[in-house]
Amino acid sequence: MTTPDPETDDEWTERIEHDRQAKVEYFRDHPRSPLPPDMRGEAFPGLAYYDPDPDYRFVLELHEHEEKETVTVETTADGEQTYLRWGEFRFEIDGEECTLQAYRPDRDADRFWVPFRDETNGEETYGAGRYIDLEPDEHRTEDGRWVLDFNAAYNPTCAYNYAYECPLIPMENWLEVPVEAGEKDFPAEPAQPHGHQH
Repeated sequence: MTTPDPETDDEWTERIEHDRQAKVEYFRDHPRSPLPPDMRGEAFPGLAYYDPDPDYRFVLELHEHEEKETVTVETTADGEQTYLRWGEFRFEIDGEECTLQAYRPDRDADRFWVPFRDETNGEETYGAGRYIDLEPDEHRTEDGRWVLDFNAAYNPTCAYNYAYECPLIPMENWLEVPVEAGEKDFPAEPAQPHGHQH
């Protein structure tokens, strides 16, 4: 869907629920699930989410940076990944002005990675933060704005399985407000690396 704007609230809620159910089925049943076999099928602990809330869905202009600086992001395995800081989104949550940087892996990419931490981390949501992916075909409106929907925020794979290496959230994207939308913390202990079948 290239124009998300005309979607009704019911259609939007239905799509969010559909996407979540598809992820549940993938994690539970698919051989390429991030979970090892002993946590799939009947042993699958499920995934937890906030109820869809349209107040956390924003249609925003991306304020592009003149200089696309390279940002080095540390990972959970003491590694490093580089991204380009492409632009920023500006919005309000509960009356608080917020800014999030949007990153691209390189200059040829057309998608954005918008990682963030917020005040729910370590309590209701994964302690290291969550991610939002933006794809032009799905999240760009006809007038060139972007749909930044925190209801689509998801956990890094490290939240489910320690075998994975995940980029950490740059400090410039730590929000000082709670974002009570999207995926909650995994309702089980993450799998240990030796339990993962490569």
